[in-house]
Amino acid sequence: QVQLVESGGGLVRPGESLRLSCAVSERNSDVRFLGWFRQAPEKEREFVAALRWSDGHTYYSDSVKGRFTISRDKVKNIMYLQMATLEPEDTATYYCAGSRSILSAIFQASGYKYWGQGTQVTVSS
Repeated sequence: QVQLVESGGGLVRPGESLRLSCAVSERNSDVRFLGWFRQAPEKEREFVAALRWSDGHTYYSDSVKGRFTISRDKVKNIMYLQMATLEPEDTATYYCAGSRSILSAIFQASGYKYWGQGTQVTVSS
C-alpha cells in the first residue's frame, strides 16, 4: 500500500512563495503519475499539477502555469510543489496523489488511487 505524506503548508502573504513536499512510502509500486490537487471550502477538488515519475514530464493547470513548479527527487522518493507569486485565490487544502492510470485521466481526481492527508495553504495579508 502506497502512503503519501504532505508537508510544507502554512500562512503566507500575497506575492510570497512556499514549497510543499510529498513523501512517497513505496517506490516499487504501480504509481505512474504523481499529482497535486487543491480544494477550497465549498469547492470541488481541483487539479494543480502532475508529473510522470519515470521521466519527470510535467503537466500544469492554466491557473498555476508559470507560477508553480512540480518536481521530484527519485532518490529520496519525494515530490515537490514550488509555489511562487501566491495569490489569495490559491488558498486551499493541497493534496498529493498517486495515479496508476493513463495520461488522459490524471487531470481529474477520479484518476488517482492514493491520496495524502492534505496540507493547508493560506494566502492572506
